[in-house]
Order: sequence, then structure tokens, then C-alpha cells
Amino acid sequence: MNIELLGLVLMFVVTLLLAIPLGKYIAKVYGHEKTFLDVIFDPIEKFFFRISGIDPLKGWNWKQNMMALVAINFVWFLLGMFILMNQNWLPLNPDNNPGMSADLAFNTTISFIVNCNLQHYSGESGLSYFGQLYLMFLQFVSAATGMAAVAHVFVAFKEKTTENLGNFFVFFIKSITRILIPISVIVGTILLFNGSPMTFNGKDAVTNLEGQNIDVSTGPVAAFVAIKHLGTNGGGFFGTNSAHPFENPTYISNFTEMVAQMLIPFALVFAFGYFIKRRKLSWTIFAVMSIGFLSLMAMNVAFENAGNPALQEMGANISLGNMEGKEIRFGSSASAYWSVATTVISTGSVNSMHDSYMPLSGMNMLLAMMINCFYGGVGVGILNYLVFIILAVFISGLMVGRTPEFLGKKIEAKEMKIAMVIALLHPLLILAGTALTAYQPQFGTATLNNPSFHGFSEMLYEFTSASANNGSGFEGLGDNTPWWNIATGIALALSRFLPIIGPVAITGLLAQKKYIPESAGTLKTDTPTFGLMTLGVILLIAALAFFPALTLGPIAEYLTSITK
Repeated sequence: MNIELLGLVLMFVVTLLLAIPLGKYIAKVYGHEKTFLDVIFDPIEKFFFRISGIDPLKGWNWKQNMMALVAINFVWFLLGMFILMNQNWLPLNPDNNPGMSADLAFNTTISFIVNCNLQHYSGESGLSYFGQLYLMFLQFVSAATGMAAVAHVFVAFKEKTTENLGNFFVFFIKSITRILIPISVIVGTILLFNGSPMTFNGKDAVTNLEGQNIDVSTGPVAAFVAIKHLGTNGGGFFGTNSAHPFENPTYISNFTEMVAQMLIPFALVFAFGYFIKRRKLSWTIFAVMSIGFLSLMAMNVAFENAGNPALQEMGANISLGNMEGKEIRFGSSASAYWSVATTVISTGSVNSMHDSYMPLSGMNMLLAMMINCFYGGVGVGILNYLVFIILAVFISGLMVGRTPEFLGKKIEAKEMKIAMVIALLHPLLILAGTALTAYQPQFGTATLNNPSFHGFSEMLYEFTSASANNGSGFEGLGDNTPWWNIATGIALALSRFLPIIGPVAITGLLAQKKYIPESAGTLKTDTPTFGLMTLGVILLIAALAFFPALTLGPIAEYLTSITK
């Protein structure tokens, strides 16, 4: 087997082997069972709850928990706006970087709060160290927000009948102290030993091989990049993200960052099975997600390894594959693997430039974000998948003439209405945003560096990335304008909080219903048949919603290239 392909297999297998025990550990954390980190973090958590006035023993219903989630995120938004707009006079600014404009600060703050990190600025010149540290704080709390939300779902399906879904702040704090911080320390240490800087000094003055004196940006990179991937945030400390040699110096760091960004999304699937004591169901969900991911990944690896035939016709050697916009230290295979992993999981970090991929590779990245439930971001991946489970259960129930049920609870009109609204919100935000931008040339085509079909793909990708809370981009787009900052900022907020509140509301309503014991006529949801049914629903909704737009973009670009 090609050594590069062996590396991809190893990345997936190592992630899976680490995710299974981590999932069991997470289930214990959310189940308030004893863990080996209690001796360290119990006193810290008790101190926090004492000074904040929060009673950790008091559980709330789904409405109270979601109100707490939205309220604390709004506080972080206000604080972020202040810091980013005033960072020019705030401390830890050795390079004298200016404050952000209001529209850029609006976009950046919302983007990091919602776990997207859609960056319309260049990290090393757009932020002070103080600004970077606040964004690193947001990368912890945005990840913990998604994890706390899915913990409520765990509780709802574990209890037979209840209104008590636990306490948002308890799950939130435990997600940070027991999961994110310990693993971030491990990942950050690995990056540090591989060459990522960790300093608060300003730029280093160096002399390059041509004898020129240049200033090289550094900073607390290792700590920032660790949570960037572990929390599926994706925001780069530098403008070129993980293609930058300080963020991602070696193949070992690349391997570490890849495992880190997939680890918790994998683990939460298994944690669900451990928590509700239905491990077979978690394996069914993981299998469906893996079929989707591996299919998209295999195609991208094949497309990028084949190279660009247009360059071959010009006499170029394409034996290394399509290397435009890619780092030679990673190669086309590892870059292609990353391109799908980062869009499937909603990390949004890049170790190569997505704008330079082959047209059908770009289409697969778009599809990964449009589907938005193959693993997904920390916590929200399962929430998005839950919506499709509800739809699949309802359709299956109609097909066999039974009242739809899931885990002993009847699926009725109210749950179906919420599920349909959430399922249709995602394509609405993507397609409406792209259509409005394309309709107004001063906002759309005027910001493009590429004409025709690829230019349309750039606009479509930006709204898809924002609506999927991803953050990656086709960087031929000039996105730091008031239109792009405000339009995508609105899409970011709507696409984060409604898809969290919706599934939690569904499970909260189901938790209040009478539990129905399984019988011979119960629809089994942990079988391969139901898994394929769910996959079919996912693909059908994606095809109906997005195929026309994909035809105008990457598919048309591909057909044009092969007919020349």
C-alpha cells in the first residue's frame, strides 16, 4: 500500500481506538460518576459554583437550560465586541495591531462564539495577543456549549419520564475542566515539541537566505492550536491556518491535529451509547456517519492524487497529484483527507487552500457541510443527526403502519414540526444568502477573484461554511466587507442557536412523555436496516435542497473543464 494512504488509515484507526475509551469516560463525567480527575477539579468547580450562586444539584427543564445557554453567550458577545474594537490600547499588543471595525468585530465575535471561526481577517496582523487569548477562551466555551447541549439529550433519553434534564452550567463546566483542558494540554505539548511557538514576545527579526531582514510573527501558538482542533473550532492563529509552519510544522503535528479534531465528535457518539446503555445504537450511528465520511474522503483523495490534467497538457509533472495550494510536507493525500475531515466535522481549519482543489473535490467539501451531520462539531453533530433520526422514524412508522417511536417515546406532530423547521433552516440560510449576494453585483461579483462557475462556488461556499458553523473558505473571495461580515454574521447566529435549541426541545418534550416498553412490534433503531434508512433520508434531503446550486457551481466547472 502507498505509504501516504497507509498514513490516512492510521489516522482514522488511531482516532477510533482513542475515541471508544474517551466516550466511556465522557459518559461517566456527564453521569456524575467518579473519575480520576475529581481530586483536581472538584474543589475548583465547587469554588466556581459557590461564587456564582449556582446550585449544581438543582436540575432544570429544557427551556431553562436553553435560556441559560443563550444568555451567557450574549454576555460573551458583548465582551468580545468591546475587546476586538479596542485592542489597539488594551494590553498584550507588542506589534501595535489596530482595533477592528464594528462590522468585522461583529462577524469575528459571533463566529467564535458559535464555534465557526469564519475569519475575515489575518490572525497575525488583525489581532493583538490579548484579542487572540479572548478568542482562545471562546474556543473553549463554544465547544463546551455544544457538549453541554448534547448532555441534555443524553439525560432525556436515559430517564423514562422526566422534566429534569440536568443543569446547563454543570455540564458546561465539566466539559471544560474534565475533557477539554486535560486533552488540550496533551495536544499543545506535542505541538510545542514539534516546533510551534509559545511566547508573548513580539515579532522576531530574522535574516532570510537572500540576506533580507524580515519580521516573523510568533505568539502563544501551541495553546491556541490545541483547542482550535480539539473543540472543532478551526480558527487559525495565522492567516494561512494549519498550512502555516508554526501552526503545523511537521507530519507528526499534522497527524496530531487531525486526530484531535476528530476525537471528541467520535467519542460523543460512543458516549451516547454508554450513557443510555444502548451501545449497539451508538455503533449504528457511527457506522452511518463513517459511510458518509469515508465515501467523501476516498473520492477527494482519488481526485487530488490524479492531479490536474490541464497542467499535464502543458507539460507539467503531476505525479505528486494536484499540489497547487498544498504543502509538500503533507502531500496531496493527507491534504485531501484533511479537506473532508475539516468540513464533515465542522472544524473549518485548513492545511491547504480549498480554493485550489479540483472542482469535484470542492463539491464534496460543500456536500460535507451541507449534510452537516456526519460526526459534526462537538455536541452539535449528534444534535443534527437526531433531527434526521426523527424524520426517519416518522417515515418508517408510516411505511409499516405504526405510531412512530424512538427509544420508548412516541414521535408526534409537535416533534415533527420542530424537526422539519430545523432540517429546512440549513438550506434556507445557504441558498437565500447566496441568491441575495449573486443578485447584487456590488456585494457579490465585485468581491470575487474568479469569474463564472468557480466564482459562484466561492459565494456558495462562504454561506455554506457560515451556516454549517465551519469557518473554512474558498479564499479567492474578498470577504472583509460590510456585506459579507453582516450577512454571514446573521447566518452564523441563526444556524448555531436554533439547531441547538430545536433538538433539545424535541428531546425535552419526549422526556416528559410516558415511556412505552419495547415489544415485538417496536421499530428497531439500532439495526443496519434503520441505519441505511436514516442515511437515505439524509442524502435525499441534501439532494433535493442543494443539487441545483451545486450544478451551477462545481459541477458546471467540472463539465466545462472536460469539454475544453
